[in-house]
Amino acid sequence: MNLPNFFFADLPPEATLSPTLIAAACDTLKRNRVKYLLPRKTEDIVKILCEVATEWLQPENQFRKLALELGPAETGFSKPILEKGLDGFFCQFTPDNFHALLKQELGHAQRLDQFVAGDDDNLNRTAMVHGPEFIVHVAAGNLPNPALMSLTLGLLTRSAQFMKCASGAALMPRLFAHSIYQIDPKLGACLEIAEWRGGNHELENELFAHADCLTATGSDETLAAIRARLPARVRLLSYGQRVSFGFVTREVLREETIGEIVSRAADDVIAWDQHGCLSPHCFYVEERGAVESDKFAQLLAVELAKRESTEPRGKISVEESATIASRRAIYETIAAHRADAKIWSSQNSTAWTVVFEHDVRFQFSCLNRFIYVKPVPDVAAVLPGVDEIRGKVSTVGIAAPPEKMKELALRFARWGATRICPLGQMQNPPLTWRHDGRPALGDLITWTDFEL
Repeated sequence: MNLPNFFFADLPPEATLSPTLIAAACDTLKRNRVKYLLPRKTEDIVKILCEVATEWLQPENQFRKLALELGPAETGFSKPILEKGLDGFFCQFTPDNFHALLKQELGHAQRLDQFVAGDDDNLNRTAMVHGPEFIVHVAAGNLPNPALMSLTLGLLTRSAQFMKCASGAALMPRLFAHSIYQIDPKLGACLEIAEWRGGNHELENELFAHADCLTATGSDETLAAIRARLPARVRLLSYGQRVSFGFVTREVLREETIGEIVSRAADDVIAWDQHGCLSPHCFYVEERGAVESDKFAQLLAVELAKRESTEPRGKISVEESATIASRRAIYETIAAHRADAKIWSSQNSTAWTVVFEHDVRFQFSCLNRFIYVKPVPDVAAVLPGVDEIRGKVSTVGIAAPPEKMKELALRFARWGATRICPLGQMQNPPLTWRHDGRPALGDLITWTDFEL
């Protein structure tokens, strides 16, 4: 399938972008927004997004097939991992889920269309919201779902959008934009996808000058550099690096449930090969369960070995492999001299690694299916261990009996976690997820109050 040249990212590699081209594209997007996007009802936009998602979930869809054919080479994720991740994302696109998102964020699903009275029954005051005229997205890395969600939210707010991808990382946003264009060309004409290597100030300064709002994900240093170059009037929505971990209570460590718990833990480890802020770096496992914590680690290793045959890890760089090998060597030496430390790893490859150690301090994984299992006496022992990452935690995945989940959620919430979910769902947040504890749509929109 040859994609038509609708977007800058469709141009051949030898094509050169210039500030003049960027400026012209921004002006066109703004004009198209006024003609094609601004007059749309929210219900119509939701309908189109759901149609796009339904198409992506069909095995014979041309964009899906192209994503699964070309995606592994560009993103580094294997075909099964890409397929599972994209399916998990697009299955969230339902009218009910979008309605829940709009009501959660705006108080009323039609508040982007018209003035609506509030829940306080004050009929003398109504309100509506509107999105930025022009949003610039600086997409980070090769994880597709965050970029696709950014475009989705921008369409809901009726904003013209320009997504700047890292060099060699535009495939998924590009295919998503094409799939929107195919179902509704006028909606697609309000999007632009481009890619170039970061640090091209000539192009980026031109792009930033046109923006009303800019979203960006990256390191604190990258975000600070972007902030310093943005005009003061531009709203910056920045998402810094975050980490996640899991917690398993002793009550679920029973022979009749351990298989399911281990499978859920493996789901979280293999999802996007541990890349992204929602993936666990380690699991804290309570001791004194019917199945002990070191047995949990061993069973997790067995499960990761099985998954490698059905959902293999993607290709990684020589440097990443070397980092894993070096880290393994350290723990192999420790395990050889200490009975309370163990390591399991894939043979003749760096495909997966499980390290069991009693050190309660949070340990950053080198990712790519390298996971720590840390035994603890109870949840009270976990919090001092993770204190150094307080304020930087995205998700805590929990395996516990239903009656204990609420108590644990309250404890982790008061500690500072912004998302708490069942184990196995860490990399599969709902459409209504508040990224880093912030409102997804609420950060984008501006309110207008109408007092009668």
